[in-house]
Amino acid sequence: MRSGLINIAIVTPSAAHDTLGNSITAVRWTEILRELGHRVELMKEWNGEEADLLVALHARRSHPSIERFHDRCPGRPIIVGLTGTDLYGDLPDDAAARHSLRLASRIVALQDRAGAELDDEARGKLCVIYQSARPPVRSAPPRGDVFEVCVLCHLRDVKDPLRAAFAARDLPSQSTIQIVHAGRALEPVWAERARAEEQSNPRYRWLGDLDHADAIELLSRSRLLVVSSEVEGGANVIAEAIVCGVPVICSRIPGNVGMLGPGYRGFYNLKDTESLRALLICAETDPDFLQDLQGVVNGLKDRFSPGHEVESWRKLLEDINLFR
Repeated sequence: MRSGLINIAIVTPSAAHDTLGNSITAVRWTEILRELGHRVELMKEWNGEEADLLVALHARRSHPSIERFHDRCPGRPIIVGLTGTDLYGDLPDDAAARHSLRLASRIVALQDRAGAELDDEARGKLCVIYQSARPPVRSAPPRGDVFEVCVLCHLRDVKDPLRAAFAARDLPSQSTIQIVHAGRALEPVWAERARAEEQSNPRYRWLGDLDHADAIELLSRSRLLVVSSEVEGGANVIAEAIVCGVPVICSRIPGNVGMLGPGYRGFYNLKDTESLRALLICAETDPDFLQDLQGVVNGLKDRFSPGHEVESWRKLLEDINLFR
């Protein structure tokens, strides 16, 4: 076995500089493993590059790279990172995704409900590594004239991106809630829908795509973040809200519950506009409710700190005996 510095190949099917969640995760893992002192190359597929370890994000889409590495480099470890698509879409029916987990030395998930979706063999390989985030360098106080609620997601079906806007349509007239949404439309139809919603709903504003610094600055000044996704493997934006100290209201799906805990009071039923609207009203009008959400978020900050994620990766590499 090796000692000290090793060569690591990270495979992600998404473009390395995309702003979708899997790409963000892959880039962050690359930075962490380099911080730990290793040589790391990020690529879309593995085709024989020198590597002591393969880290593959997405069990189904990275399966060719996983299988190729296993065949050409027998005995060298493979770490498979699970996405929301893996956990809540592919694994029950896709043979390639399940085969990737059989070939894996270890499996990484981003939240602690992931094990419920795995069989006993895969669960025995599972390691939960919570993704980290940093608060913004610049931070403005919340606006005093409105109760600003932030949505940070690209516009696509799986994000149910206009649910917060729908919930804001029929708020009481005395409410000052404003929904501010940043994210790009991945299909033209979503841009049309967002613009139409802006025209008809004075409580909704779509900013389009923002760079990461501006998006986190928006998040940090907001009173709430709404995450309305149908599926999440472990949402980056929830980690970002936690480190910014911003309470979260989100759909009750396993990926969100696995990050915030089953007792968290900020969950609404998926696609249930009335349930979401009731939580928004409660957050605006009931200081005890908002303070309760705030307390849970503040208590989770250490879990999502960069130091915690780096240490989790260090322990994982030691566990697979790369340095003995």
